[in-house]
Amino acid sequence: MMPSALNERVVQLYPLSNYTFGTKDPQYEKDPSVAARFQRMRDEYQTIGMRRTVEGVLLVHEHNLPHVLLLQLGTSFFKLPGCEVRPGEDEIEALKNCLSETLGRNGDTIHWGVDELIGNWWRPNYEPPQYPYIPPHITKPKEHRRLFLVRLPDKAMFAVPRNYKLVAAPLFELYDNSNGYGPVISTLPQSLSRFNYVYA
Repeated sequence: MMPSALNERVVQLYPLSNYTFGTKDPQYEKDPSVAARFQRMRDEYQTIGMRRTVEGVLLVHEHNLPHVLLLQLGTSFFKLPGCEVRPGEDEIEALKNCLSETLGRNGDTIHWGVDELIGNWWRPNYEPPQYPYIPPHITKPKEHRRLFLVRLPDKAMFAVPRNYKLVAAPLFELYDNSNGYGPVISTLPQSLSRFNYVYA
């Protein structure tokens, strides 16, 4: 008889139809361009050091297949909901506050179950490439990006900024699709494969 898997994590997923999606005022990026983003990162590095970023992986299911909720801007840019962590701020609280600001409705409280780290990514320089490790020649990475699994309540009403769409992307669409979703999101199926999902 084979021994049972040690520390197997069971994750409860609820159907996409349990959630409703409204809209609210637009939320714009801090930086008007990629170049401006890296310049601000460069400026802030001199005063506060490496940037810390947290992002949430929100899962639902359709027909017993996990889907990741992504924010879509325009026709081809997708991102996980998240934010920069201020100096001295707890990263879990920062992510919960960010999720409420991005997807919450005024006056409503959503319980965000942030309790499982599923990925670490580092940006070695003030450039787009990121890696799930610190390259050996890098001693001072410029950004540390941490991805957390976020357990959703069984039902909720989200309010999505008008300049975004909230889309549910199935894992098979993300897998090995860095051209469509970038290197981080396209590796989520591997990061999420260690969980045992229960479908409500």
